[in-house]
Amino acid sequence: MSANPRAILHDVFGFPDFRGRQAEIVEHVTAGGSGLVLMPTGGGKSLCYQVPALCRPGLGVVVSPLIALMEDQVAALRQQGVPAAALHSGLDEEERRNVQRELANGTLKLLYVSPERLALEGTADRLARRELALFAVDEAHCISAWGHNFRPEYRMLSMLAERFPEVPRVALTATADARTVDDIRERLSLTDAPVFRGSFDRPNIRIEVAPRDSAIAQIAAFMDEADDGRGAGIIYCPSRAETERTAARLRRDGYDALHYHAGMDAADRRAAEKRFSSGDPVVMAATIAFGMGIDRPDVRWVAHLALPSGPESWYQEIGRAGRDGAPARALLLYGAEDIAVARRRIAESPAADTQKRLDHERLDRLVAIVESATCRRRLLLRCFGDDLEEDCGNCDACLRPARLVDATEAARKLLSAVHRTGGRFGLGHVVDVLRGKDTEKVTSFGHDKLTVFGIGRDVAEGAWRNIARHLLARGALEMASDTNLPIYQATEAARPILRGEQPVMLQEAALREAARATRRPRSARAAPAIATGFGGQPEAAAFEALRAWRKEEATHQAVPAYVIFPDRTLADIAAQKPRTLDDLASVHGVGASKLDRYGLDVLRVLREAG
Repeated sequence: MSANPRAILHDVFGFPDFRGRQAEIVEHVTAGGSGLVLMPTGGGKSLCYQVPALCRPGLGVVVSPLIALMEDQVAALRQQGVPAAALHSGLDEEERRNVQRELANGTLKLLYVSPERLALEGTADRLARRELALFAVDEAHCISAWGHNFRPEYRMLSMLAERFPEVPRVALTATADARTVDDIRERLSLTDAPVFRGSFDRPNIRIEVAPRDSAIAQIAAFMDEADDGRGAGIIYCPSRAETERTAARLRRDGYDALHYHAGMDAADRRAAEKRFSSGDPVVMAATIAFGMGIDRPDVRWVAHLALPSGPESWYQEIGRAGRDGAPARALLLYGAEDIAVARRRIAESPAADTQKRLDHERLDRLVAIVESATCRRRLLLRCFGDDLEEDCGNCDACLRPARLVDATEAARKLLSAVHRTGGRFGLGHVVDVLRGKDTEKVTSFGHDKLTVFGIGRDVAEGAWRNIARHLLARGALEMASDTNLPIYQATEAARPILRGEQPVMLQEAALREAARATRRPRSARAAPAIATGFGGQPEAAAFEALRAWRKEEATHQAVPAYVIFPDRTLADIAAQKPRTLDDLASVHGVGASKLDRYGLDVLRVLREAG
């Protein structure tokens, strides 16, 4: 292969030029330099080590945490004519021997390896006998205990600098705050190496946050609006049981929905992953176990049914959407109980006090984002040291600016009602007291005789719940930790509010009764709009014909559809209508190997599509 990075980029990957800081990073690593790359999901991190590995003599070794991620990367590289393989615990004995044979005879150019497999002495010994182009540590935040996805097996990677001091090391991550960055650099002996920080902004993803009311109806309404009929979507659920319930309910409503969690049989998990990677417009209801290995570029939306653990987790998970650069959506639904449960989980954790403090900081930063009435993207990016000069214009706070109103008096009433009822009841009972409801429970405890009985009749029940959520978020209310029931209690932080020393400002909409999400049945929905910007039906017909051909080819090869060609490339082909192989070679994403392998078939499909 050529030693020229731009020639490799064009001939192998089919791209006309580098993006952002890619060229600078590739030049540095190709020249033998080490460093840390901070770049968002979908920002092109893989090229930052793949291109230098192909330019430099020897084998490029990539440490990756998930089998699915490695297999997808290897499949994509093989499609581009690059001899690549993966070495991990999921291989059977014959597959492992084949990889080791390729490693020994020098036919591989890139080897993906899991950290636990690299830790085996035999693997390191085999690598020591080979000329090595570089080591790339993907998802490098996993090495740091400060990070949100700490993996103890990553700690052994500190041996790379000791055992292979002359081999360049490049660490890459899409989610790392300042403390995690310092830890990565120290663990991998990169303190003297440069840090290449690209913008973490993903402006193509619209970010939306809403109080959870009727979760499935809200998600379904969101899907109907965000879905273009061809891309996939992911719903992150707070529990394994919730993934199964959500998928089942969506299937009953006519959606092609799957579920995924770590408790499933391994074969069922692989079947779900395979179906998701097939290119079909499926919905995956999953726990965070369905995470870093998701390489599908045309995920059009990501939704959360509950509050994530912190900004880093949220950012990484919504980053699964829109990797192709096309418009995508992200929705976070959360309730007051999410905040209380998260705080209780941290408090009851066996972790050290230092770790608990960090977990509380992460949670507080996320709560500040979701409770904010200002640009959410600016607050989110600030967690990664990335400041936008102006509001993003593509989050719900920017698109539908909130009008703030003074809710101090209502907040004082709620806090008083919690106090007067003894801090021994759930929110539903407290609201019944405020609204003056003569329920059996209210009268049996004599709460209809309290001074707070009926003083909140003018505030809707849903609005009271929003006020309680806000007070939980700012720590003026908490849920009792010594019971499994959602018992609300006032804290010391409530005193300044009760005394009128601290105002409570809420979005005007929060003080109105929440409107139930409504939608049409799946079968009654209008035909989806073409999201690829086609000017007419011939282009759309060609695009769909190309997708059908790609699906058949991917099924035949047993590879993810997007490693043959992503939707973006198919859309460009349909729009440009190449007539010859030379014309096709100029399309973004069509490298020499794919041109040779698929060129004639693509031209045939275009002719048949008219």
